[in-house]
Amino acid sequence: MAYHSVIVGCGSYLPARVVENQELAAKVDTSDEWIIERTGIRRRHIAAEGETTCDLAYAAASAALQNAGVKPEAIDLIVLATATPDHTFPATATQVQARLGLTHGAAFDVHAVCSGFIYALAVADNFLKAGQAKTALVIGAETFSRILDWKDRSTCVLFGDGAGAVLLERQDGAPDVRSQGVISTHLHSDGRYKDHLFVDGGPSSTQSTGYLRMAGKEVFKHAVTNLAGVVNEALSANNISAAEVDWVVPHQANQRILDATARKLQLDPGRVISTVANHANTSAASVPLALATAVGDGRIQRGQLLILEAMGGGFTWGAGLVRW
Repeated sequence: MAYHSVIVGCGSYLPARVVENQELAAKVDTSDEWIIERTGIRRRHIAAEGETTCDLAYAAASAALQNAGVKPEAIDLIVLATATPDHTFPATATQVQARLGLTHGAAFDVHAVCSGFIYALAVADNFLKAGQAKTALVIGAETFSRILDWKDRSTCVLFGDGAGAVLLERQDGAPDVRSQGVISTHLHSDGRYKDHLFVDGGPSSTQSTGYLRMAGKEVFKHAVTNLAGVVNEALSANNISAAEVDWVVPHQANQRILDATARKLQLDPGRVISTVANHANTSAASVPLALATAVGDGRIQRGQLLILEAMGGGFTWGAGLVRW
């Protein structure tokens, strides 16, 4: 029996505290104009003291379940993408599982930084296609504010906290570009570029959390090339053109990256979902946050064809073609 997975609901959560560019300009050598011109970011949400990645993930998961009209006990797989887990171990996914009152199935984290949600979606989709699960909760959640050097203006202005989630259900039949569901996923990594985007700490190397460090120009160059490449890979694999795609839902790293990638793909920028102005870069949470935003405001409609894409530290990058 062949199976495919369908996204039956989505949800998101943003911490209550909003930090405008002007607030950051009072702390580091920057300005509202400088940040907007170079990134498109105007504000970001920051987790409250004591508010954890699990808290954000659970709230987004609950919203997705409500959106789908599915009870938690139906879930038999949770895949949570994060680079900012609550603990070195156990996996934050298991804590979400416990909060949902579940004692069955499997729950684990995936760590691919900003590409994490695409990786998690691919993992869950493959579990369902293999017949090993029926209903999967896929979450991207981050508290990047906890790993930022708030004295480094080149990085602290770029990131925010948040979470997004989707609920997948297994259905009969192989994936088909004309049918609703996840059609294909495409994942890549290249560890040679670790020093371009990394955190300078970890339990094995320094026994400390460390701070995010980034070579911005190098990341920009690789991001545009890799993202355009993996989108074309997804299109080619399914024998479709960019003109047949209704919406691109990209990782929200930087408005300039979104615009440059659209130009490289010869895509209408109006078909690229952008939430970076209000959310900043929320790493693994950014794609599901953007997706939930565009579904919530009515831009994304059932039956439309979407490409989800992201690139993150590692480098990792990937794309997923989905019929909503």
